[in-house]
Amino acid sequence: MIDEERGRIEYEERGSGPTLVLVPGSCSTGAAWRPVMKVLDGNFRFVTTSLLGYGVTEERRSENDPSVLREAEMLEAVVDRAGGQVHLVGHSFGGAVALIVAMRKRVEIASLTVLEAPLPSLLRHFREHAHYRAFRDMTDAYFAAYRGGDPEAIRMMIDFYGGEGTYASWPEKVRAYAVATTPVNMLDWACAYSHPLEPETLAAIDVPVSVIVGGSSHPAICRANGLVGVSIEGATFKTIGGAAHFMISTHPAQVASLIACNVTRAQNRLQRPDLSASTMSVAGPAMGAGRY
Repeated sequence: MIDEERGRIEYEERGSGPTLVLVPGSCSTGAAWRPVMKVLDGNFRFVTTSLLGYGVTEERRSENDPSVLREAEMLEAVVDRAGGQVHLVGHSFGGAVALIVAMRKRVEIASLTVLEAPLPSLLRHFREHAHYRAFRDMTDAYFAAYRGGDPEAIRMMIDFYGGEGTYASWPEKVRAYAVATTPVNMLDWACAYSHPLEPETLAAIDVPVSVIVGGSSHPAICRANGLVGVSIEGATFKTIGGAAHFMISTHPAQVASLIACNVTRAQNRLQRPDLSASTMSVAGPAMGAGRY
């Protein structure tokens, strides 16, 4: 646990080796990474946390202040506590927060791996109107249903990501946690829409970056993450065939392999400081590029 004046932050670590700071997404906790950690066990030091309002991490935002910078400050405290050469890995909204941390450069990271970050503002910047509208229509309907008295409205968001029936397929305990944290998730979406994300700011990230999507994921999420890939020099873009948004649970071996590859790439770069980002392999945002 990290105790700060603005509220406590969930912090757990175990293992030894290169440090992975694993950031989960919305409606989740650090425990979501257990399938991936099981695959990588014995090779890494794992640091896990939960985003604001989830697990035991206390909320710092409000409807009047839904800034993603509150999330970034929390994650920076985790990276700072972890110390040393940290490899930052974020899934879903955790990936969006990890991107902000990498852009801010308030803490040192050795590499960044992003798995399906929700980035509607980047789609809007690139005039990807149809993909942006897919996000907007989903969240508008979801918010309206919840405010209209539907306690399970969050199923709309979950099925948008995982495909029709995903929410219904989850264990009751998992569904109940998603329902209980719906107001927190709505703040997450306010953050995602309100924070401007542009290629010029993404281009400032100068560590090895790997962007990962699922082959069965929603086209809007794939396109948004593909745009991250082309905005950061040297970034790789990988697709895990057959996977969708919740790939850290359904395809942990493939996710673990891609994380390990990016860590190796970063460590090689640290050992060879003359190796510039421009010499690294690049994959574009076309669907299926760098298919795993």
